[in-house]
Amino acid sequence: MACTHTPPLSRLMHIQVKAMAANQKKKRQQQQQKAGSGRGGKTAPGRVAACQHELCWGQARGPPPFCQIVRAAEESNEEETILCDFLKEVTKRLSLPADIRLPENFLARQSLSLSPDGQLTRRSRRKSLSEIGFGKIESYTKLDKLGEGTYATVFKGKSRLTDNLVALKEIRLEHEEGAPCTAIREVSLLRDLKHANIVTLHDIIHTDKSLTLVFEYLEKDLKQYMDDCGNIMSMTNVKLFLFQLLRGLSYCHKRRVLHRDLKPQNLLINERGELKLADFGLARAKSIPTKTYSNEVVTLWYRPPDVLLGSTEYSTPIDMWGVGCIFYEMACGRPLFPGSTVEDELHLIFRTLGKPTEDSMPGISKNDDFLTYDFPTYQADSLITIAPRLDNDGLDVLAKYLKYNPVIRISASDAMKHSFFDCLGSSVHKLPDSVSIFTIQGVSLHRDPGMRSSSLASTGKPRRQSMLF
Repeated sequence: MACTHTPPLSRLMHIQVKAMAANQKKKRQQQQQKAGSGRGGKTAPGRVAACQHELCWGQARGPPPFCQIVRAAEESNEEETILCDFLKEVTKRLSLPADIRLPENFLARQSLSLSPDGQLTRRSRRKSLSEIGFGKIESYTKLDKLGEGTYATVFKGKSRLTDNLVALKEIRLEHEEGAPCTAIREVSLLRDLKHANIVTLHDIIHTDKSLTLVFEYLEKDLKQYMDDCGNIMSMTNVKLFLFQLLRGLSYCHKRRVLHRDLKPQNLLINERGELKLADFGLARAKSIPTKTYSNEVVTLWYRPPDVLLGSTEYSTPIDMWGVGCIFYEMACGRPLFPGSTVEDELHLIFRTLGKPTEDSMPGISKNDDFLTYDFPTYQADSLITIAPRLDNDGLDVLAKYLKYNPVIRISASDAMKHSFFDCLGSSVHKLPDSVSIFTIQGVSLHRDPGMRSSSLASTGKPRRQSMLF
């Protein structure tokens, strides 16, 4: 049976398995003939059963050593199937990408040192990953410089382990200060966040002078996408991007992780249209309620009024205000509240949504910052006047994102169930976390009315990937 899941070096490993199996079979036949066993080199039924039992890797003993794999391959004449299963097991246990290029003879050297409970020991796993090439800067080739920020420089690169493009975020280490807290925070969170709509951290490389984070490479961010289509997006694409944003956020929020810096530049998009949350440098795990958070989070245009007015007692609703602003920007082609200062930002918000009261924003009448600004009385505009492209469902869910009171602001999981997304079908709610919505038949990007060439046309300019700085 042909293996349908094999890494690029599977042909080489297959040849090795067949050669080793043939040699061992020949030796054993010769020994049996000399001993006059009379069995003609055939294996006793009990031994075949034992080999098959050894391949039940779900047992507590874990996977068998490589020599047993070869013996089972020889006796069952299913070298490709057994090799495929073994490669799958190694990939699973080491958390390797499916297209990894395993070094020559790597599997042959592996007897996979197991702990008493049948799992890989930590030392064995580290050694195995190091042998493959993880954690080594020479495993990656720098191609183009994408940008430079205060603490980091980002390069487009290529992995020699998989031949895939990657984004290399090279963070400069100061001898006195060490790694920036944002980098430490990003690494600690991304290692535990595995989702189709969250950017994947492939590798971490630490040297005396730098800390390099190796991410999957995506062609554009949402800001660039909107620029390329002249800020006139298909409403179908708006829904697809918005749903993916909510799907990634819902996954984070269920794990008590706040992103805290949502903006179009931090949402990356690949050629297929898959949208992924990126830049978790300001993100925070909120395992228990606390009042020690900073209010200097979220780019000004996407910052909720409670945070603008100094609140540090926030939770997952901080991200949902930003979702509403991004939703409006995709649908209407312009930022909703493009303020230049905190006071200007609040003016724009209150001018559109009305000046908050105790009913709409409890505690506002006693907020020192609010009283100091002395805002004039504004009456709320009808959302249909500022978002004419949205239908009734779109206007309804937009209003729920933009509630002054964070307690009643819609959650990501509830927003995904809103009737605004009914046209996507029920299957989008049944997917495993790691599976893209584009695997569902009929779900695909539409051509945007303002798109100059293709749905992900190249502008010829370096990608604006501020999310990585």
